[in-house]
Amino acid sequence: MPNSQQPLRVLFVCTGNICRSPMAEALFRNKVAKEGLSGRIVVDSAGTGGWHIGEEPHQGTQQVLRARGIAFDGIRARQLHPEDISEFDWILVMDQENWDEVHQLRPDARNVFKVLTFSSASDPNVPDPFYSGGFEHVYQLLNEALDNFLHFLMERQN
Repeated sequence: MPNSQQPLRVLFVCTGNICRSPMAEALFRNKVAKEGLSGRIVVDSAGTGGWHIGEEPHQGTQQVLRARGIAFDGIRARQLHPEDISEFDWILVMDQENWDEVHQLRPDARNVFKVLTFSSASDPNVPDPFYSGGFEHVYQLLNEALDNFLHFLMERQN
């Protein structure tokens, strides 16, 4: 892991930053804290669109996180900015549309990956539960991927 003067910066990106990416942010912060790495890994989230700026996570996301005792205090929707792409070491997007939109902002970005790259899921895209529900399924997908991603980061630093 990077030293405390240069924390590793991880950004989760979805469309509106109220369902998938804030769930990933809260879940990953929880995993990082459990490993004692909170000062060494900075976690944030953003959306490719600005419709929900300033809003709390969707009620479905809140419900899934609350059921597991995972804090989401202070998480508010914000829009992705081009400078985010160079300021974060890892940008984990939820689906192909998010990947495409990040690359429209910065075509040369090499730090962008689909979050499910780190899972056993056959579909590399996290479904958007905004209209259809499925927040529990999204949690299960993210939980596996983020366990594997954190393990991957820890192995890279050893």
